[in-house]
Amino acid sequence: MNDASYKARVDILNAMLPKAAFDGWTQKSLRAAVKNTDLPKGAEELYFPDGPLEVIRFWSEQMNKNIESSLAELDQSEMKIRDKVTAGVLAAMYAIGPHEEAARRALSRLTLPGSLGQGPRQLWSAADTIWRAIGDTSTDGNYYSKRTILAGVIASTLTVWLSDEEPQKPKARKFLDDRIANVMSFEKAKLNFKKRTANVPNPAEILGVLRYGGRKNRRRRG
Repeated sequence: MNDASYKARVDILNAMLPKAAFDGWTQKSLRAAVKNTDLPKGAEELYFPDGPLEVIRFWSEQMNKNIESSLAELDQSEMKIRDKVTAGVLAAMYAIGPHEEAARRALSRLTLPGSLGQGPRQLWSAADTIWRAIGDTSTDGNYYSKRTILAGVIASTLTVWLSDEEPQKPKARKFLDDRIANVMSFEKAKLNFKKRTANVPNPAEILGVLRYGGRKNRRRRG
C-alpha cells in the first residue's frame, strides 16, 4: 500500500468514527464518511472494498500501532512481566480514545452473522502485539497459550472499560488488575507443577513400554 492509499484509508476512518457512533458501522455511514473527505464519490469501493467490516479491521490495526508506540516509550528494563502486560492492555484501552461509542457499535457489529470470526482474530492480534512489544520470544505451546489467555483478558476488560463512565476508569482498572493477578497466579502454579514433575516418568512412555515392551522382550528370548 502506497502512502496516498494509506492516507486515504486513515482519512475515511477518521471521518467514519463519529458517524459510526450514531448510525453504526454500515455502508451508509461509510458513504457519508467519504463525503466528509476530499476523496471522490465512491472512494469507499476503492479503499475499503469489503465495506464497514474492513474499516473496523483497519481501525484495529491502527490501535495496535498505538499499543506498540506506547510500550516502546516505556523503560521496560526494570518492569515485571505483570506490569508490562498491564501497561499493554491499558494502551489497548486508551487507543480507543474518545470513540468509545464507536467501539461499542463495533462490538455489536462483530457479533452479527457475516463477521466470519473477525472479532476473535482482532483480539488475538492485539494480544500478539502486546506480547511482542514486551519482548516475548516464545515459539512453543506457550506462544499460543499466552496469546489466548491475554485475548480473553483484553475482551473482558474492554467490556468493563466501555461501561465505566468515570474518566479515570477505576472499575475497569481494578477489574484488569484482578484479571492479571489471576493469570499470574495460574502461570506461577503451572511453573511450579512443571518443576515438581520434571523427573516424573512420562505416562505415555510408561504405557508404551507396557504395551510394546513385553512383546519385544519375548521376541528377543525367541
